Amino acid sequence: MKTAVLTDSTAYIPKSVRDEWKIHMVPLNVIFGSESYQEEVDIDADEFYAKMRETEELPKTSQPSVGYVTEKLKELGEEYDAVVAIHLSSGISGTLQGTIAAGEMAENIEVYAYDSEISAMAQGFYVLEAAKLANEGANPEKIIERLDEIKKTTRAYFMVDDLTNLHKGGRLNSAQAMIGSLLQVKPILHFVDGKIEPYEKIRTRKKALNRIRELFDESASKGIEIVATFIHSQREEEAIKWKEELESKYENVSVTISYFGPVIGTHLGEGALGLTWYEK
Repeated sequence: MKTAVLTDSTAYIPKSVRDEWKIHMVPLNVIFGSESYQEEVDIDADEFYAKMRETEELPKTSQPSVGYVTEKLKELGEEYDAVVAIHLSSGISGTLQGTIAAGEMAENIEVYAYDSEISAMAQGFYVLEAAKLANEGANPEKIIERLDEIKKTTRAYFMVDDLTNLHKGGRLNSAQAMIGSLLQVKPILHFVDGKIEPYEKIRTRKKALNRIRELFDESASKGIEIVATFIHSQREEEAIKWKEELESKYENVSVTISYFGPVIGTHLGEGALGLTWYEK
């Protein structure tokens, strides 16, 4: 059985890496007024954040249409017998359900839809591992079994620099947003049952980042091999500094840098920084 690996744009895996590992992608959309853009296709992260600075209204986001995904699956069916489709959490998007519906219409390929229960490069961990196994000839059941193993040790914590987007997007009420801004609260977020939830509310950015580092140290200090990624919204220099610090401290940790693109950046805003990892 020849198996393809499909994901959506919110994994934010660079095109060069997708091409190298034969990873297929369907883009989500970000909408400014009447203009709709497919992220990672029509608009990149730098262009998105530049547009965000020019507008007061929060852009909207939307999942790929079922028709679009159906055509993609039919196209894959010309070369592959099955596809493992790994998507952002069904708790924050209907993309997974859209792929399941599309799979029922694409009769020339067997679709295995997988809920990462997360997003960004944490989702990308699953995609890259699936692609590696698929290229080695593993069947879909074996791939999903391995993804479930990774999920057991995956951790991800994010800090938002500004509460404005969370408030505009309905994540915080007016009182929480006002109090948070006055007190310089920098909430640390994580995923619980596939939904974004507060983990801790920290008073300053520096303390919030130190707390995320402490959470990582608890895992890394065990000596187990760790795969980690720093994720940022226009804070690459800061992410590089963190990466260098971790690599110098831990021989058992491999670290990369990724980013929050348009769809996830719509909700987290510029200045967000996160750290995600799993035990290899």
